[in-house]
Amino acid sequence: MDFEWVLFLLTVITGVLWVGDRFYARCRRDPEAPRPWWVEYGASFFWVFLTVFVLRSFVVEPFKIPSGSMIPTLLPGDFILVNKFIYGVRLPILRTKIVEVSRPARGDVVVFRYPVDRRVDYIKRVVGLPGDFVEYVDKRLRVNGVPALLERLPDYLHPERHSVAIQWRERLGERAYTIIWDETAPPFVPHRIAFPFSELCEYDRRGFRCSVPDGHYLVLGDNRDASSDSRVWGFVPEENLVGKAFFIWFHWGNLGRVGRFE
Repeated sequence: MDFEWVLFLLTVITGVLWVGDRFYARCRRDPEAPRPWWVEYGASFFWVFLTVFVLRSFVVEPFKIPSGSMIPTLLPGDFILVNKFIYGVRLPILRTKIVEVSRPARGDVVVFRYPVDRRVDYIKRVVGLPGDFVEYVDKRLRVNGVPALLERLPDYLHPERHSVAIQWRERLGERAYTIIWDETAPPFVPHRIAFPFSELCEYDRRGFRCSVPDGHYLVLGDNRDASSDSRVWGFVPEENLVGKAFFIWFHWGNLGRVGRFE
């Protein structure tokens, strides 16, 4: 059972206690008698749980970055906020979209339910929209035949590994962001799994080419040679989207990380 279900159940249980006390038990209790402790605490926490549930379901949700697949944009241990409203209003638990707001744009950093196991949340960068033809060949990205522009930056030092990666400023249309890759890593995808619409992709020793199906997105990690992404497990269905990541609100031991990111 994930946290969303736990929060929902706590809201329902405390809500029942609050309603029962407000409209039934209070009328039959001696005005001088204190409320039972389980009613006192349950009813008191109802508004707290309800507020958190509504904010988390419809407005913003916190996440913690567990891995290095989005280095250098996001580091392991970053606590981020995700805009839940921007890609449409969805019913809690059911996750059915009821109001359309906007669609992801190329370059957005998105949180989504992992297509292989929807209980797990992933975070990657959108590089391919529905209908796009995406190529990642010799570690160079092209979308609909247009290459993403690259500007060489100083090498990136992995502080925890004391190793160095090549760092680039990649520009995809109007969006620019920083990526890294390992010069010694091969451009091809060594391991991949069967996934829906895999017939729309071609792989060879230089990389891959994919046509993005309707209602799906192609995503990559900014740490290109250390990311399990669409190259490995395929496309992200639109219904799996959770929201757009936009702000780092905390990082233990490194408060300089706090702020917006690209």
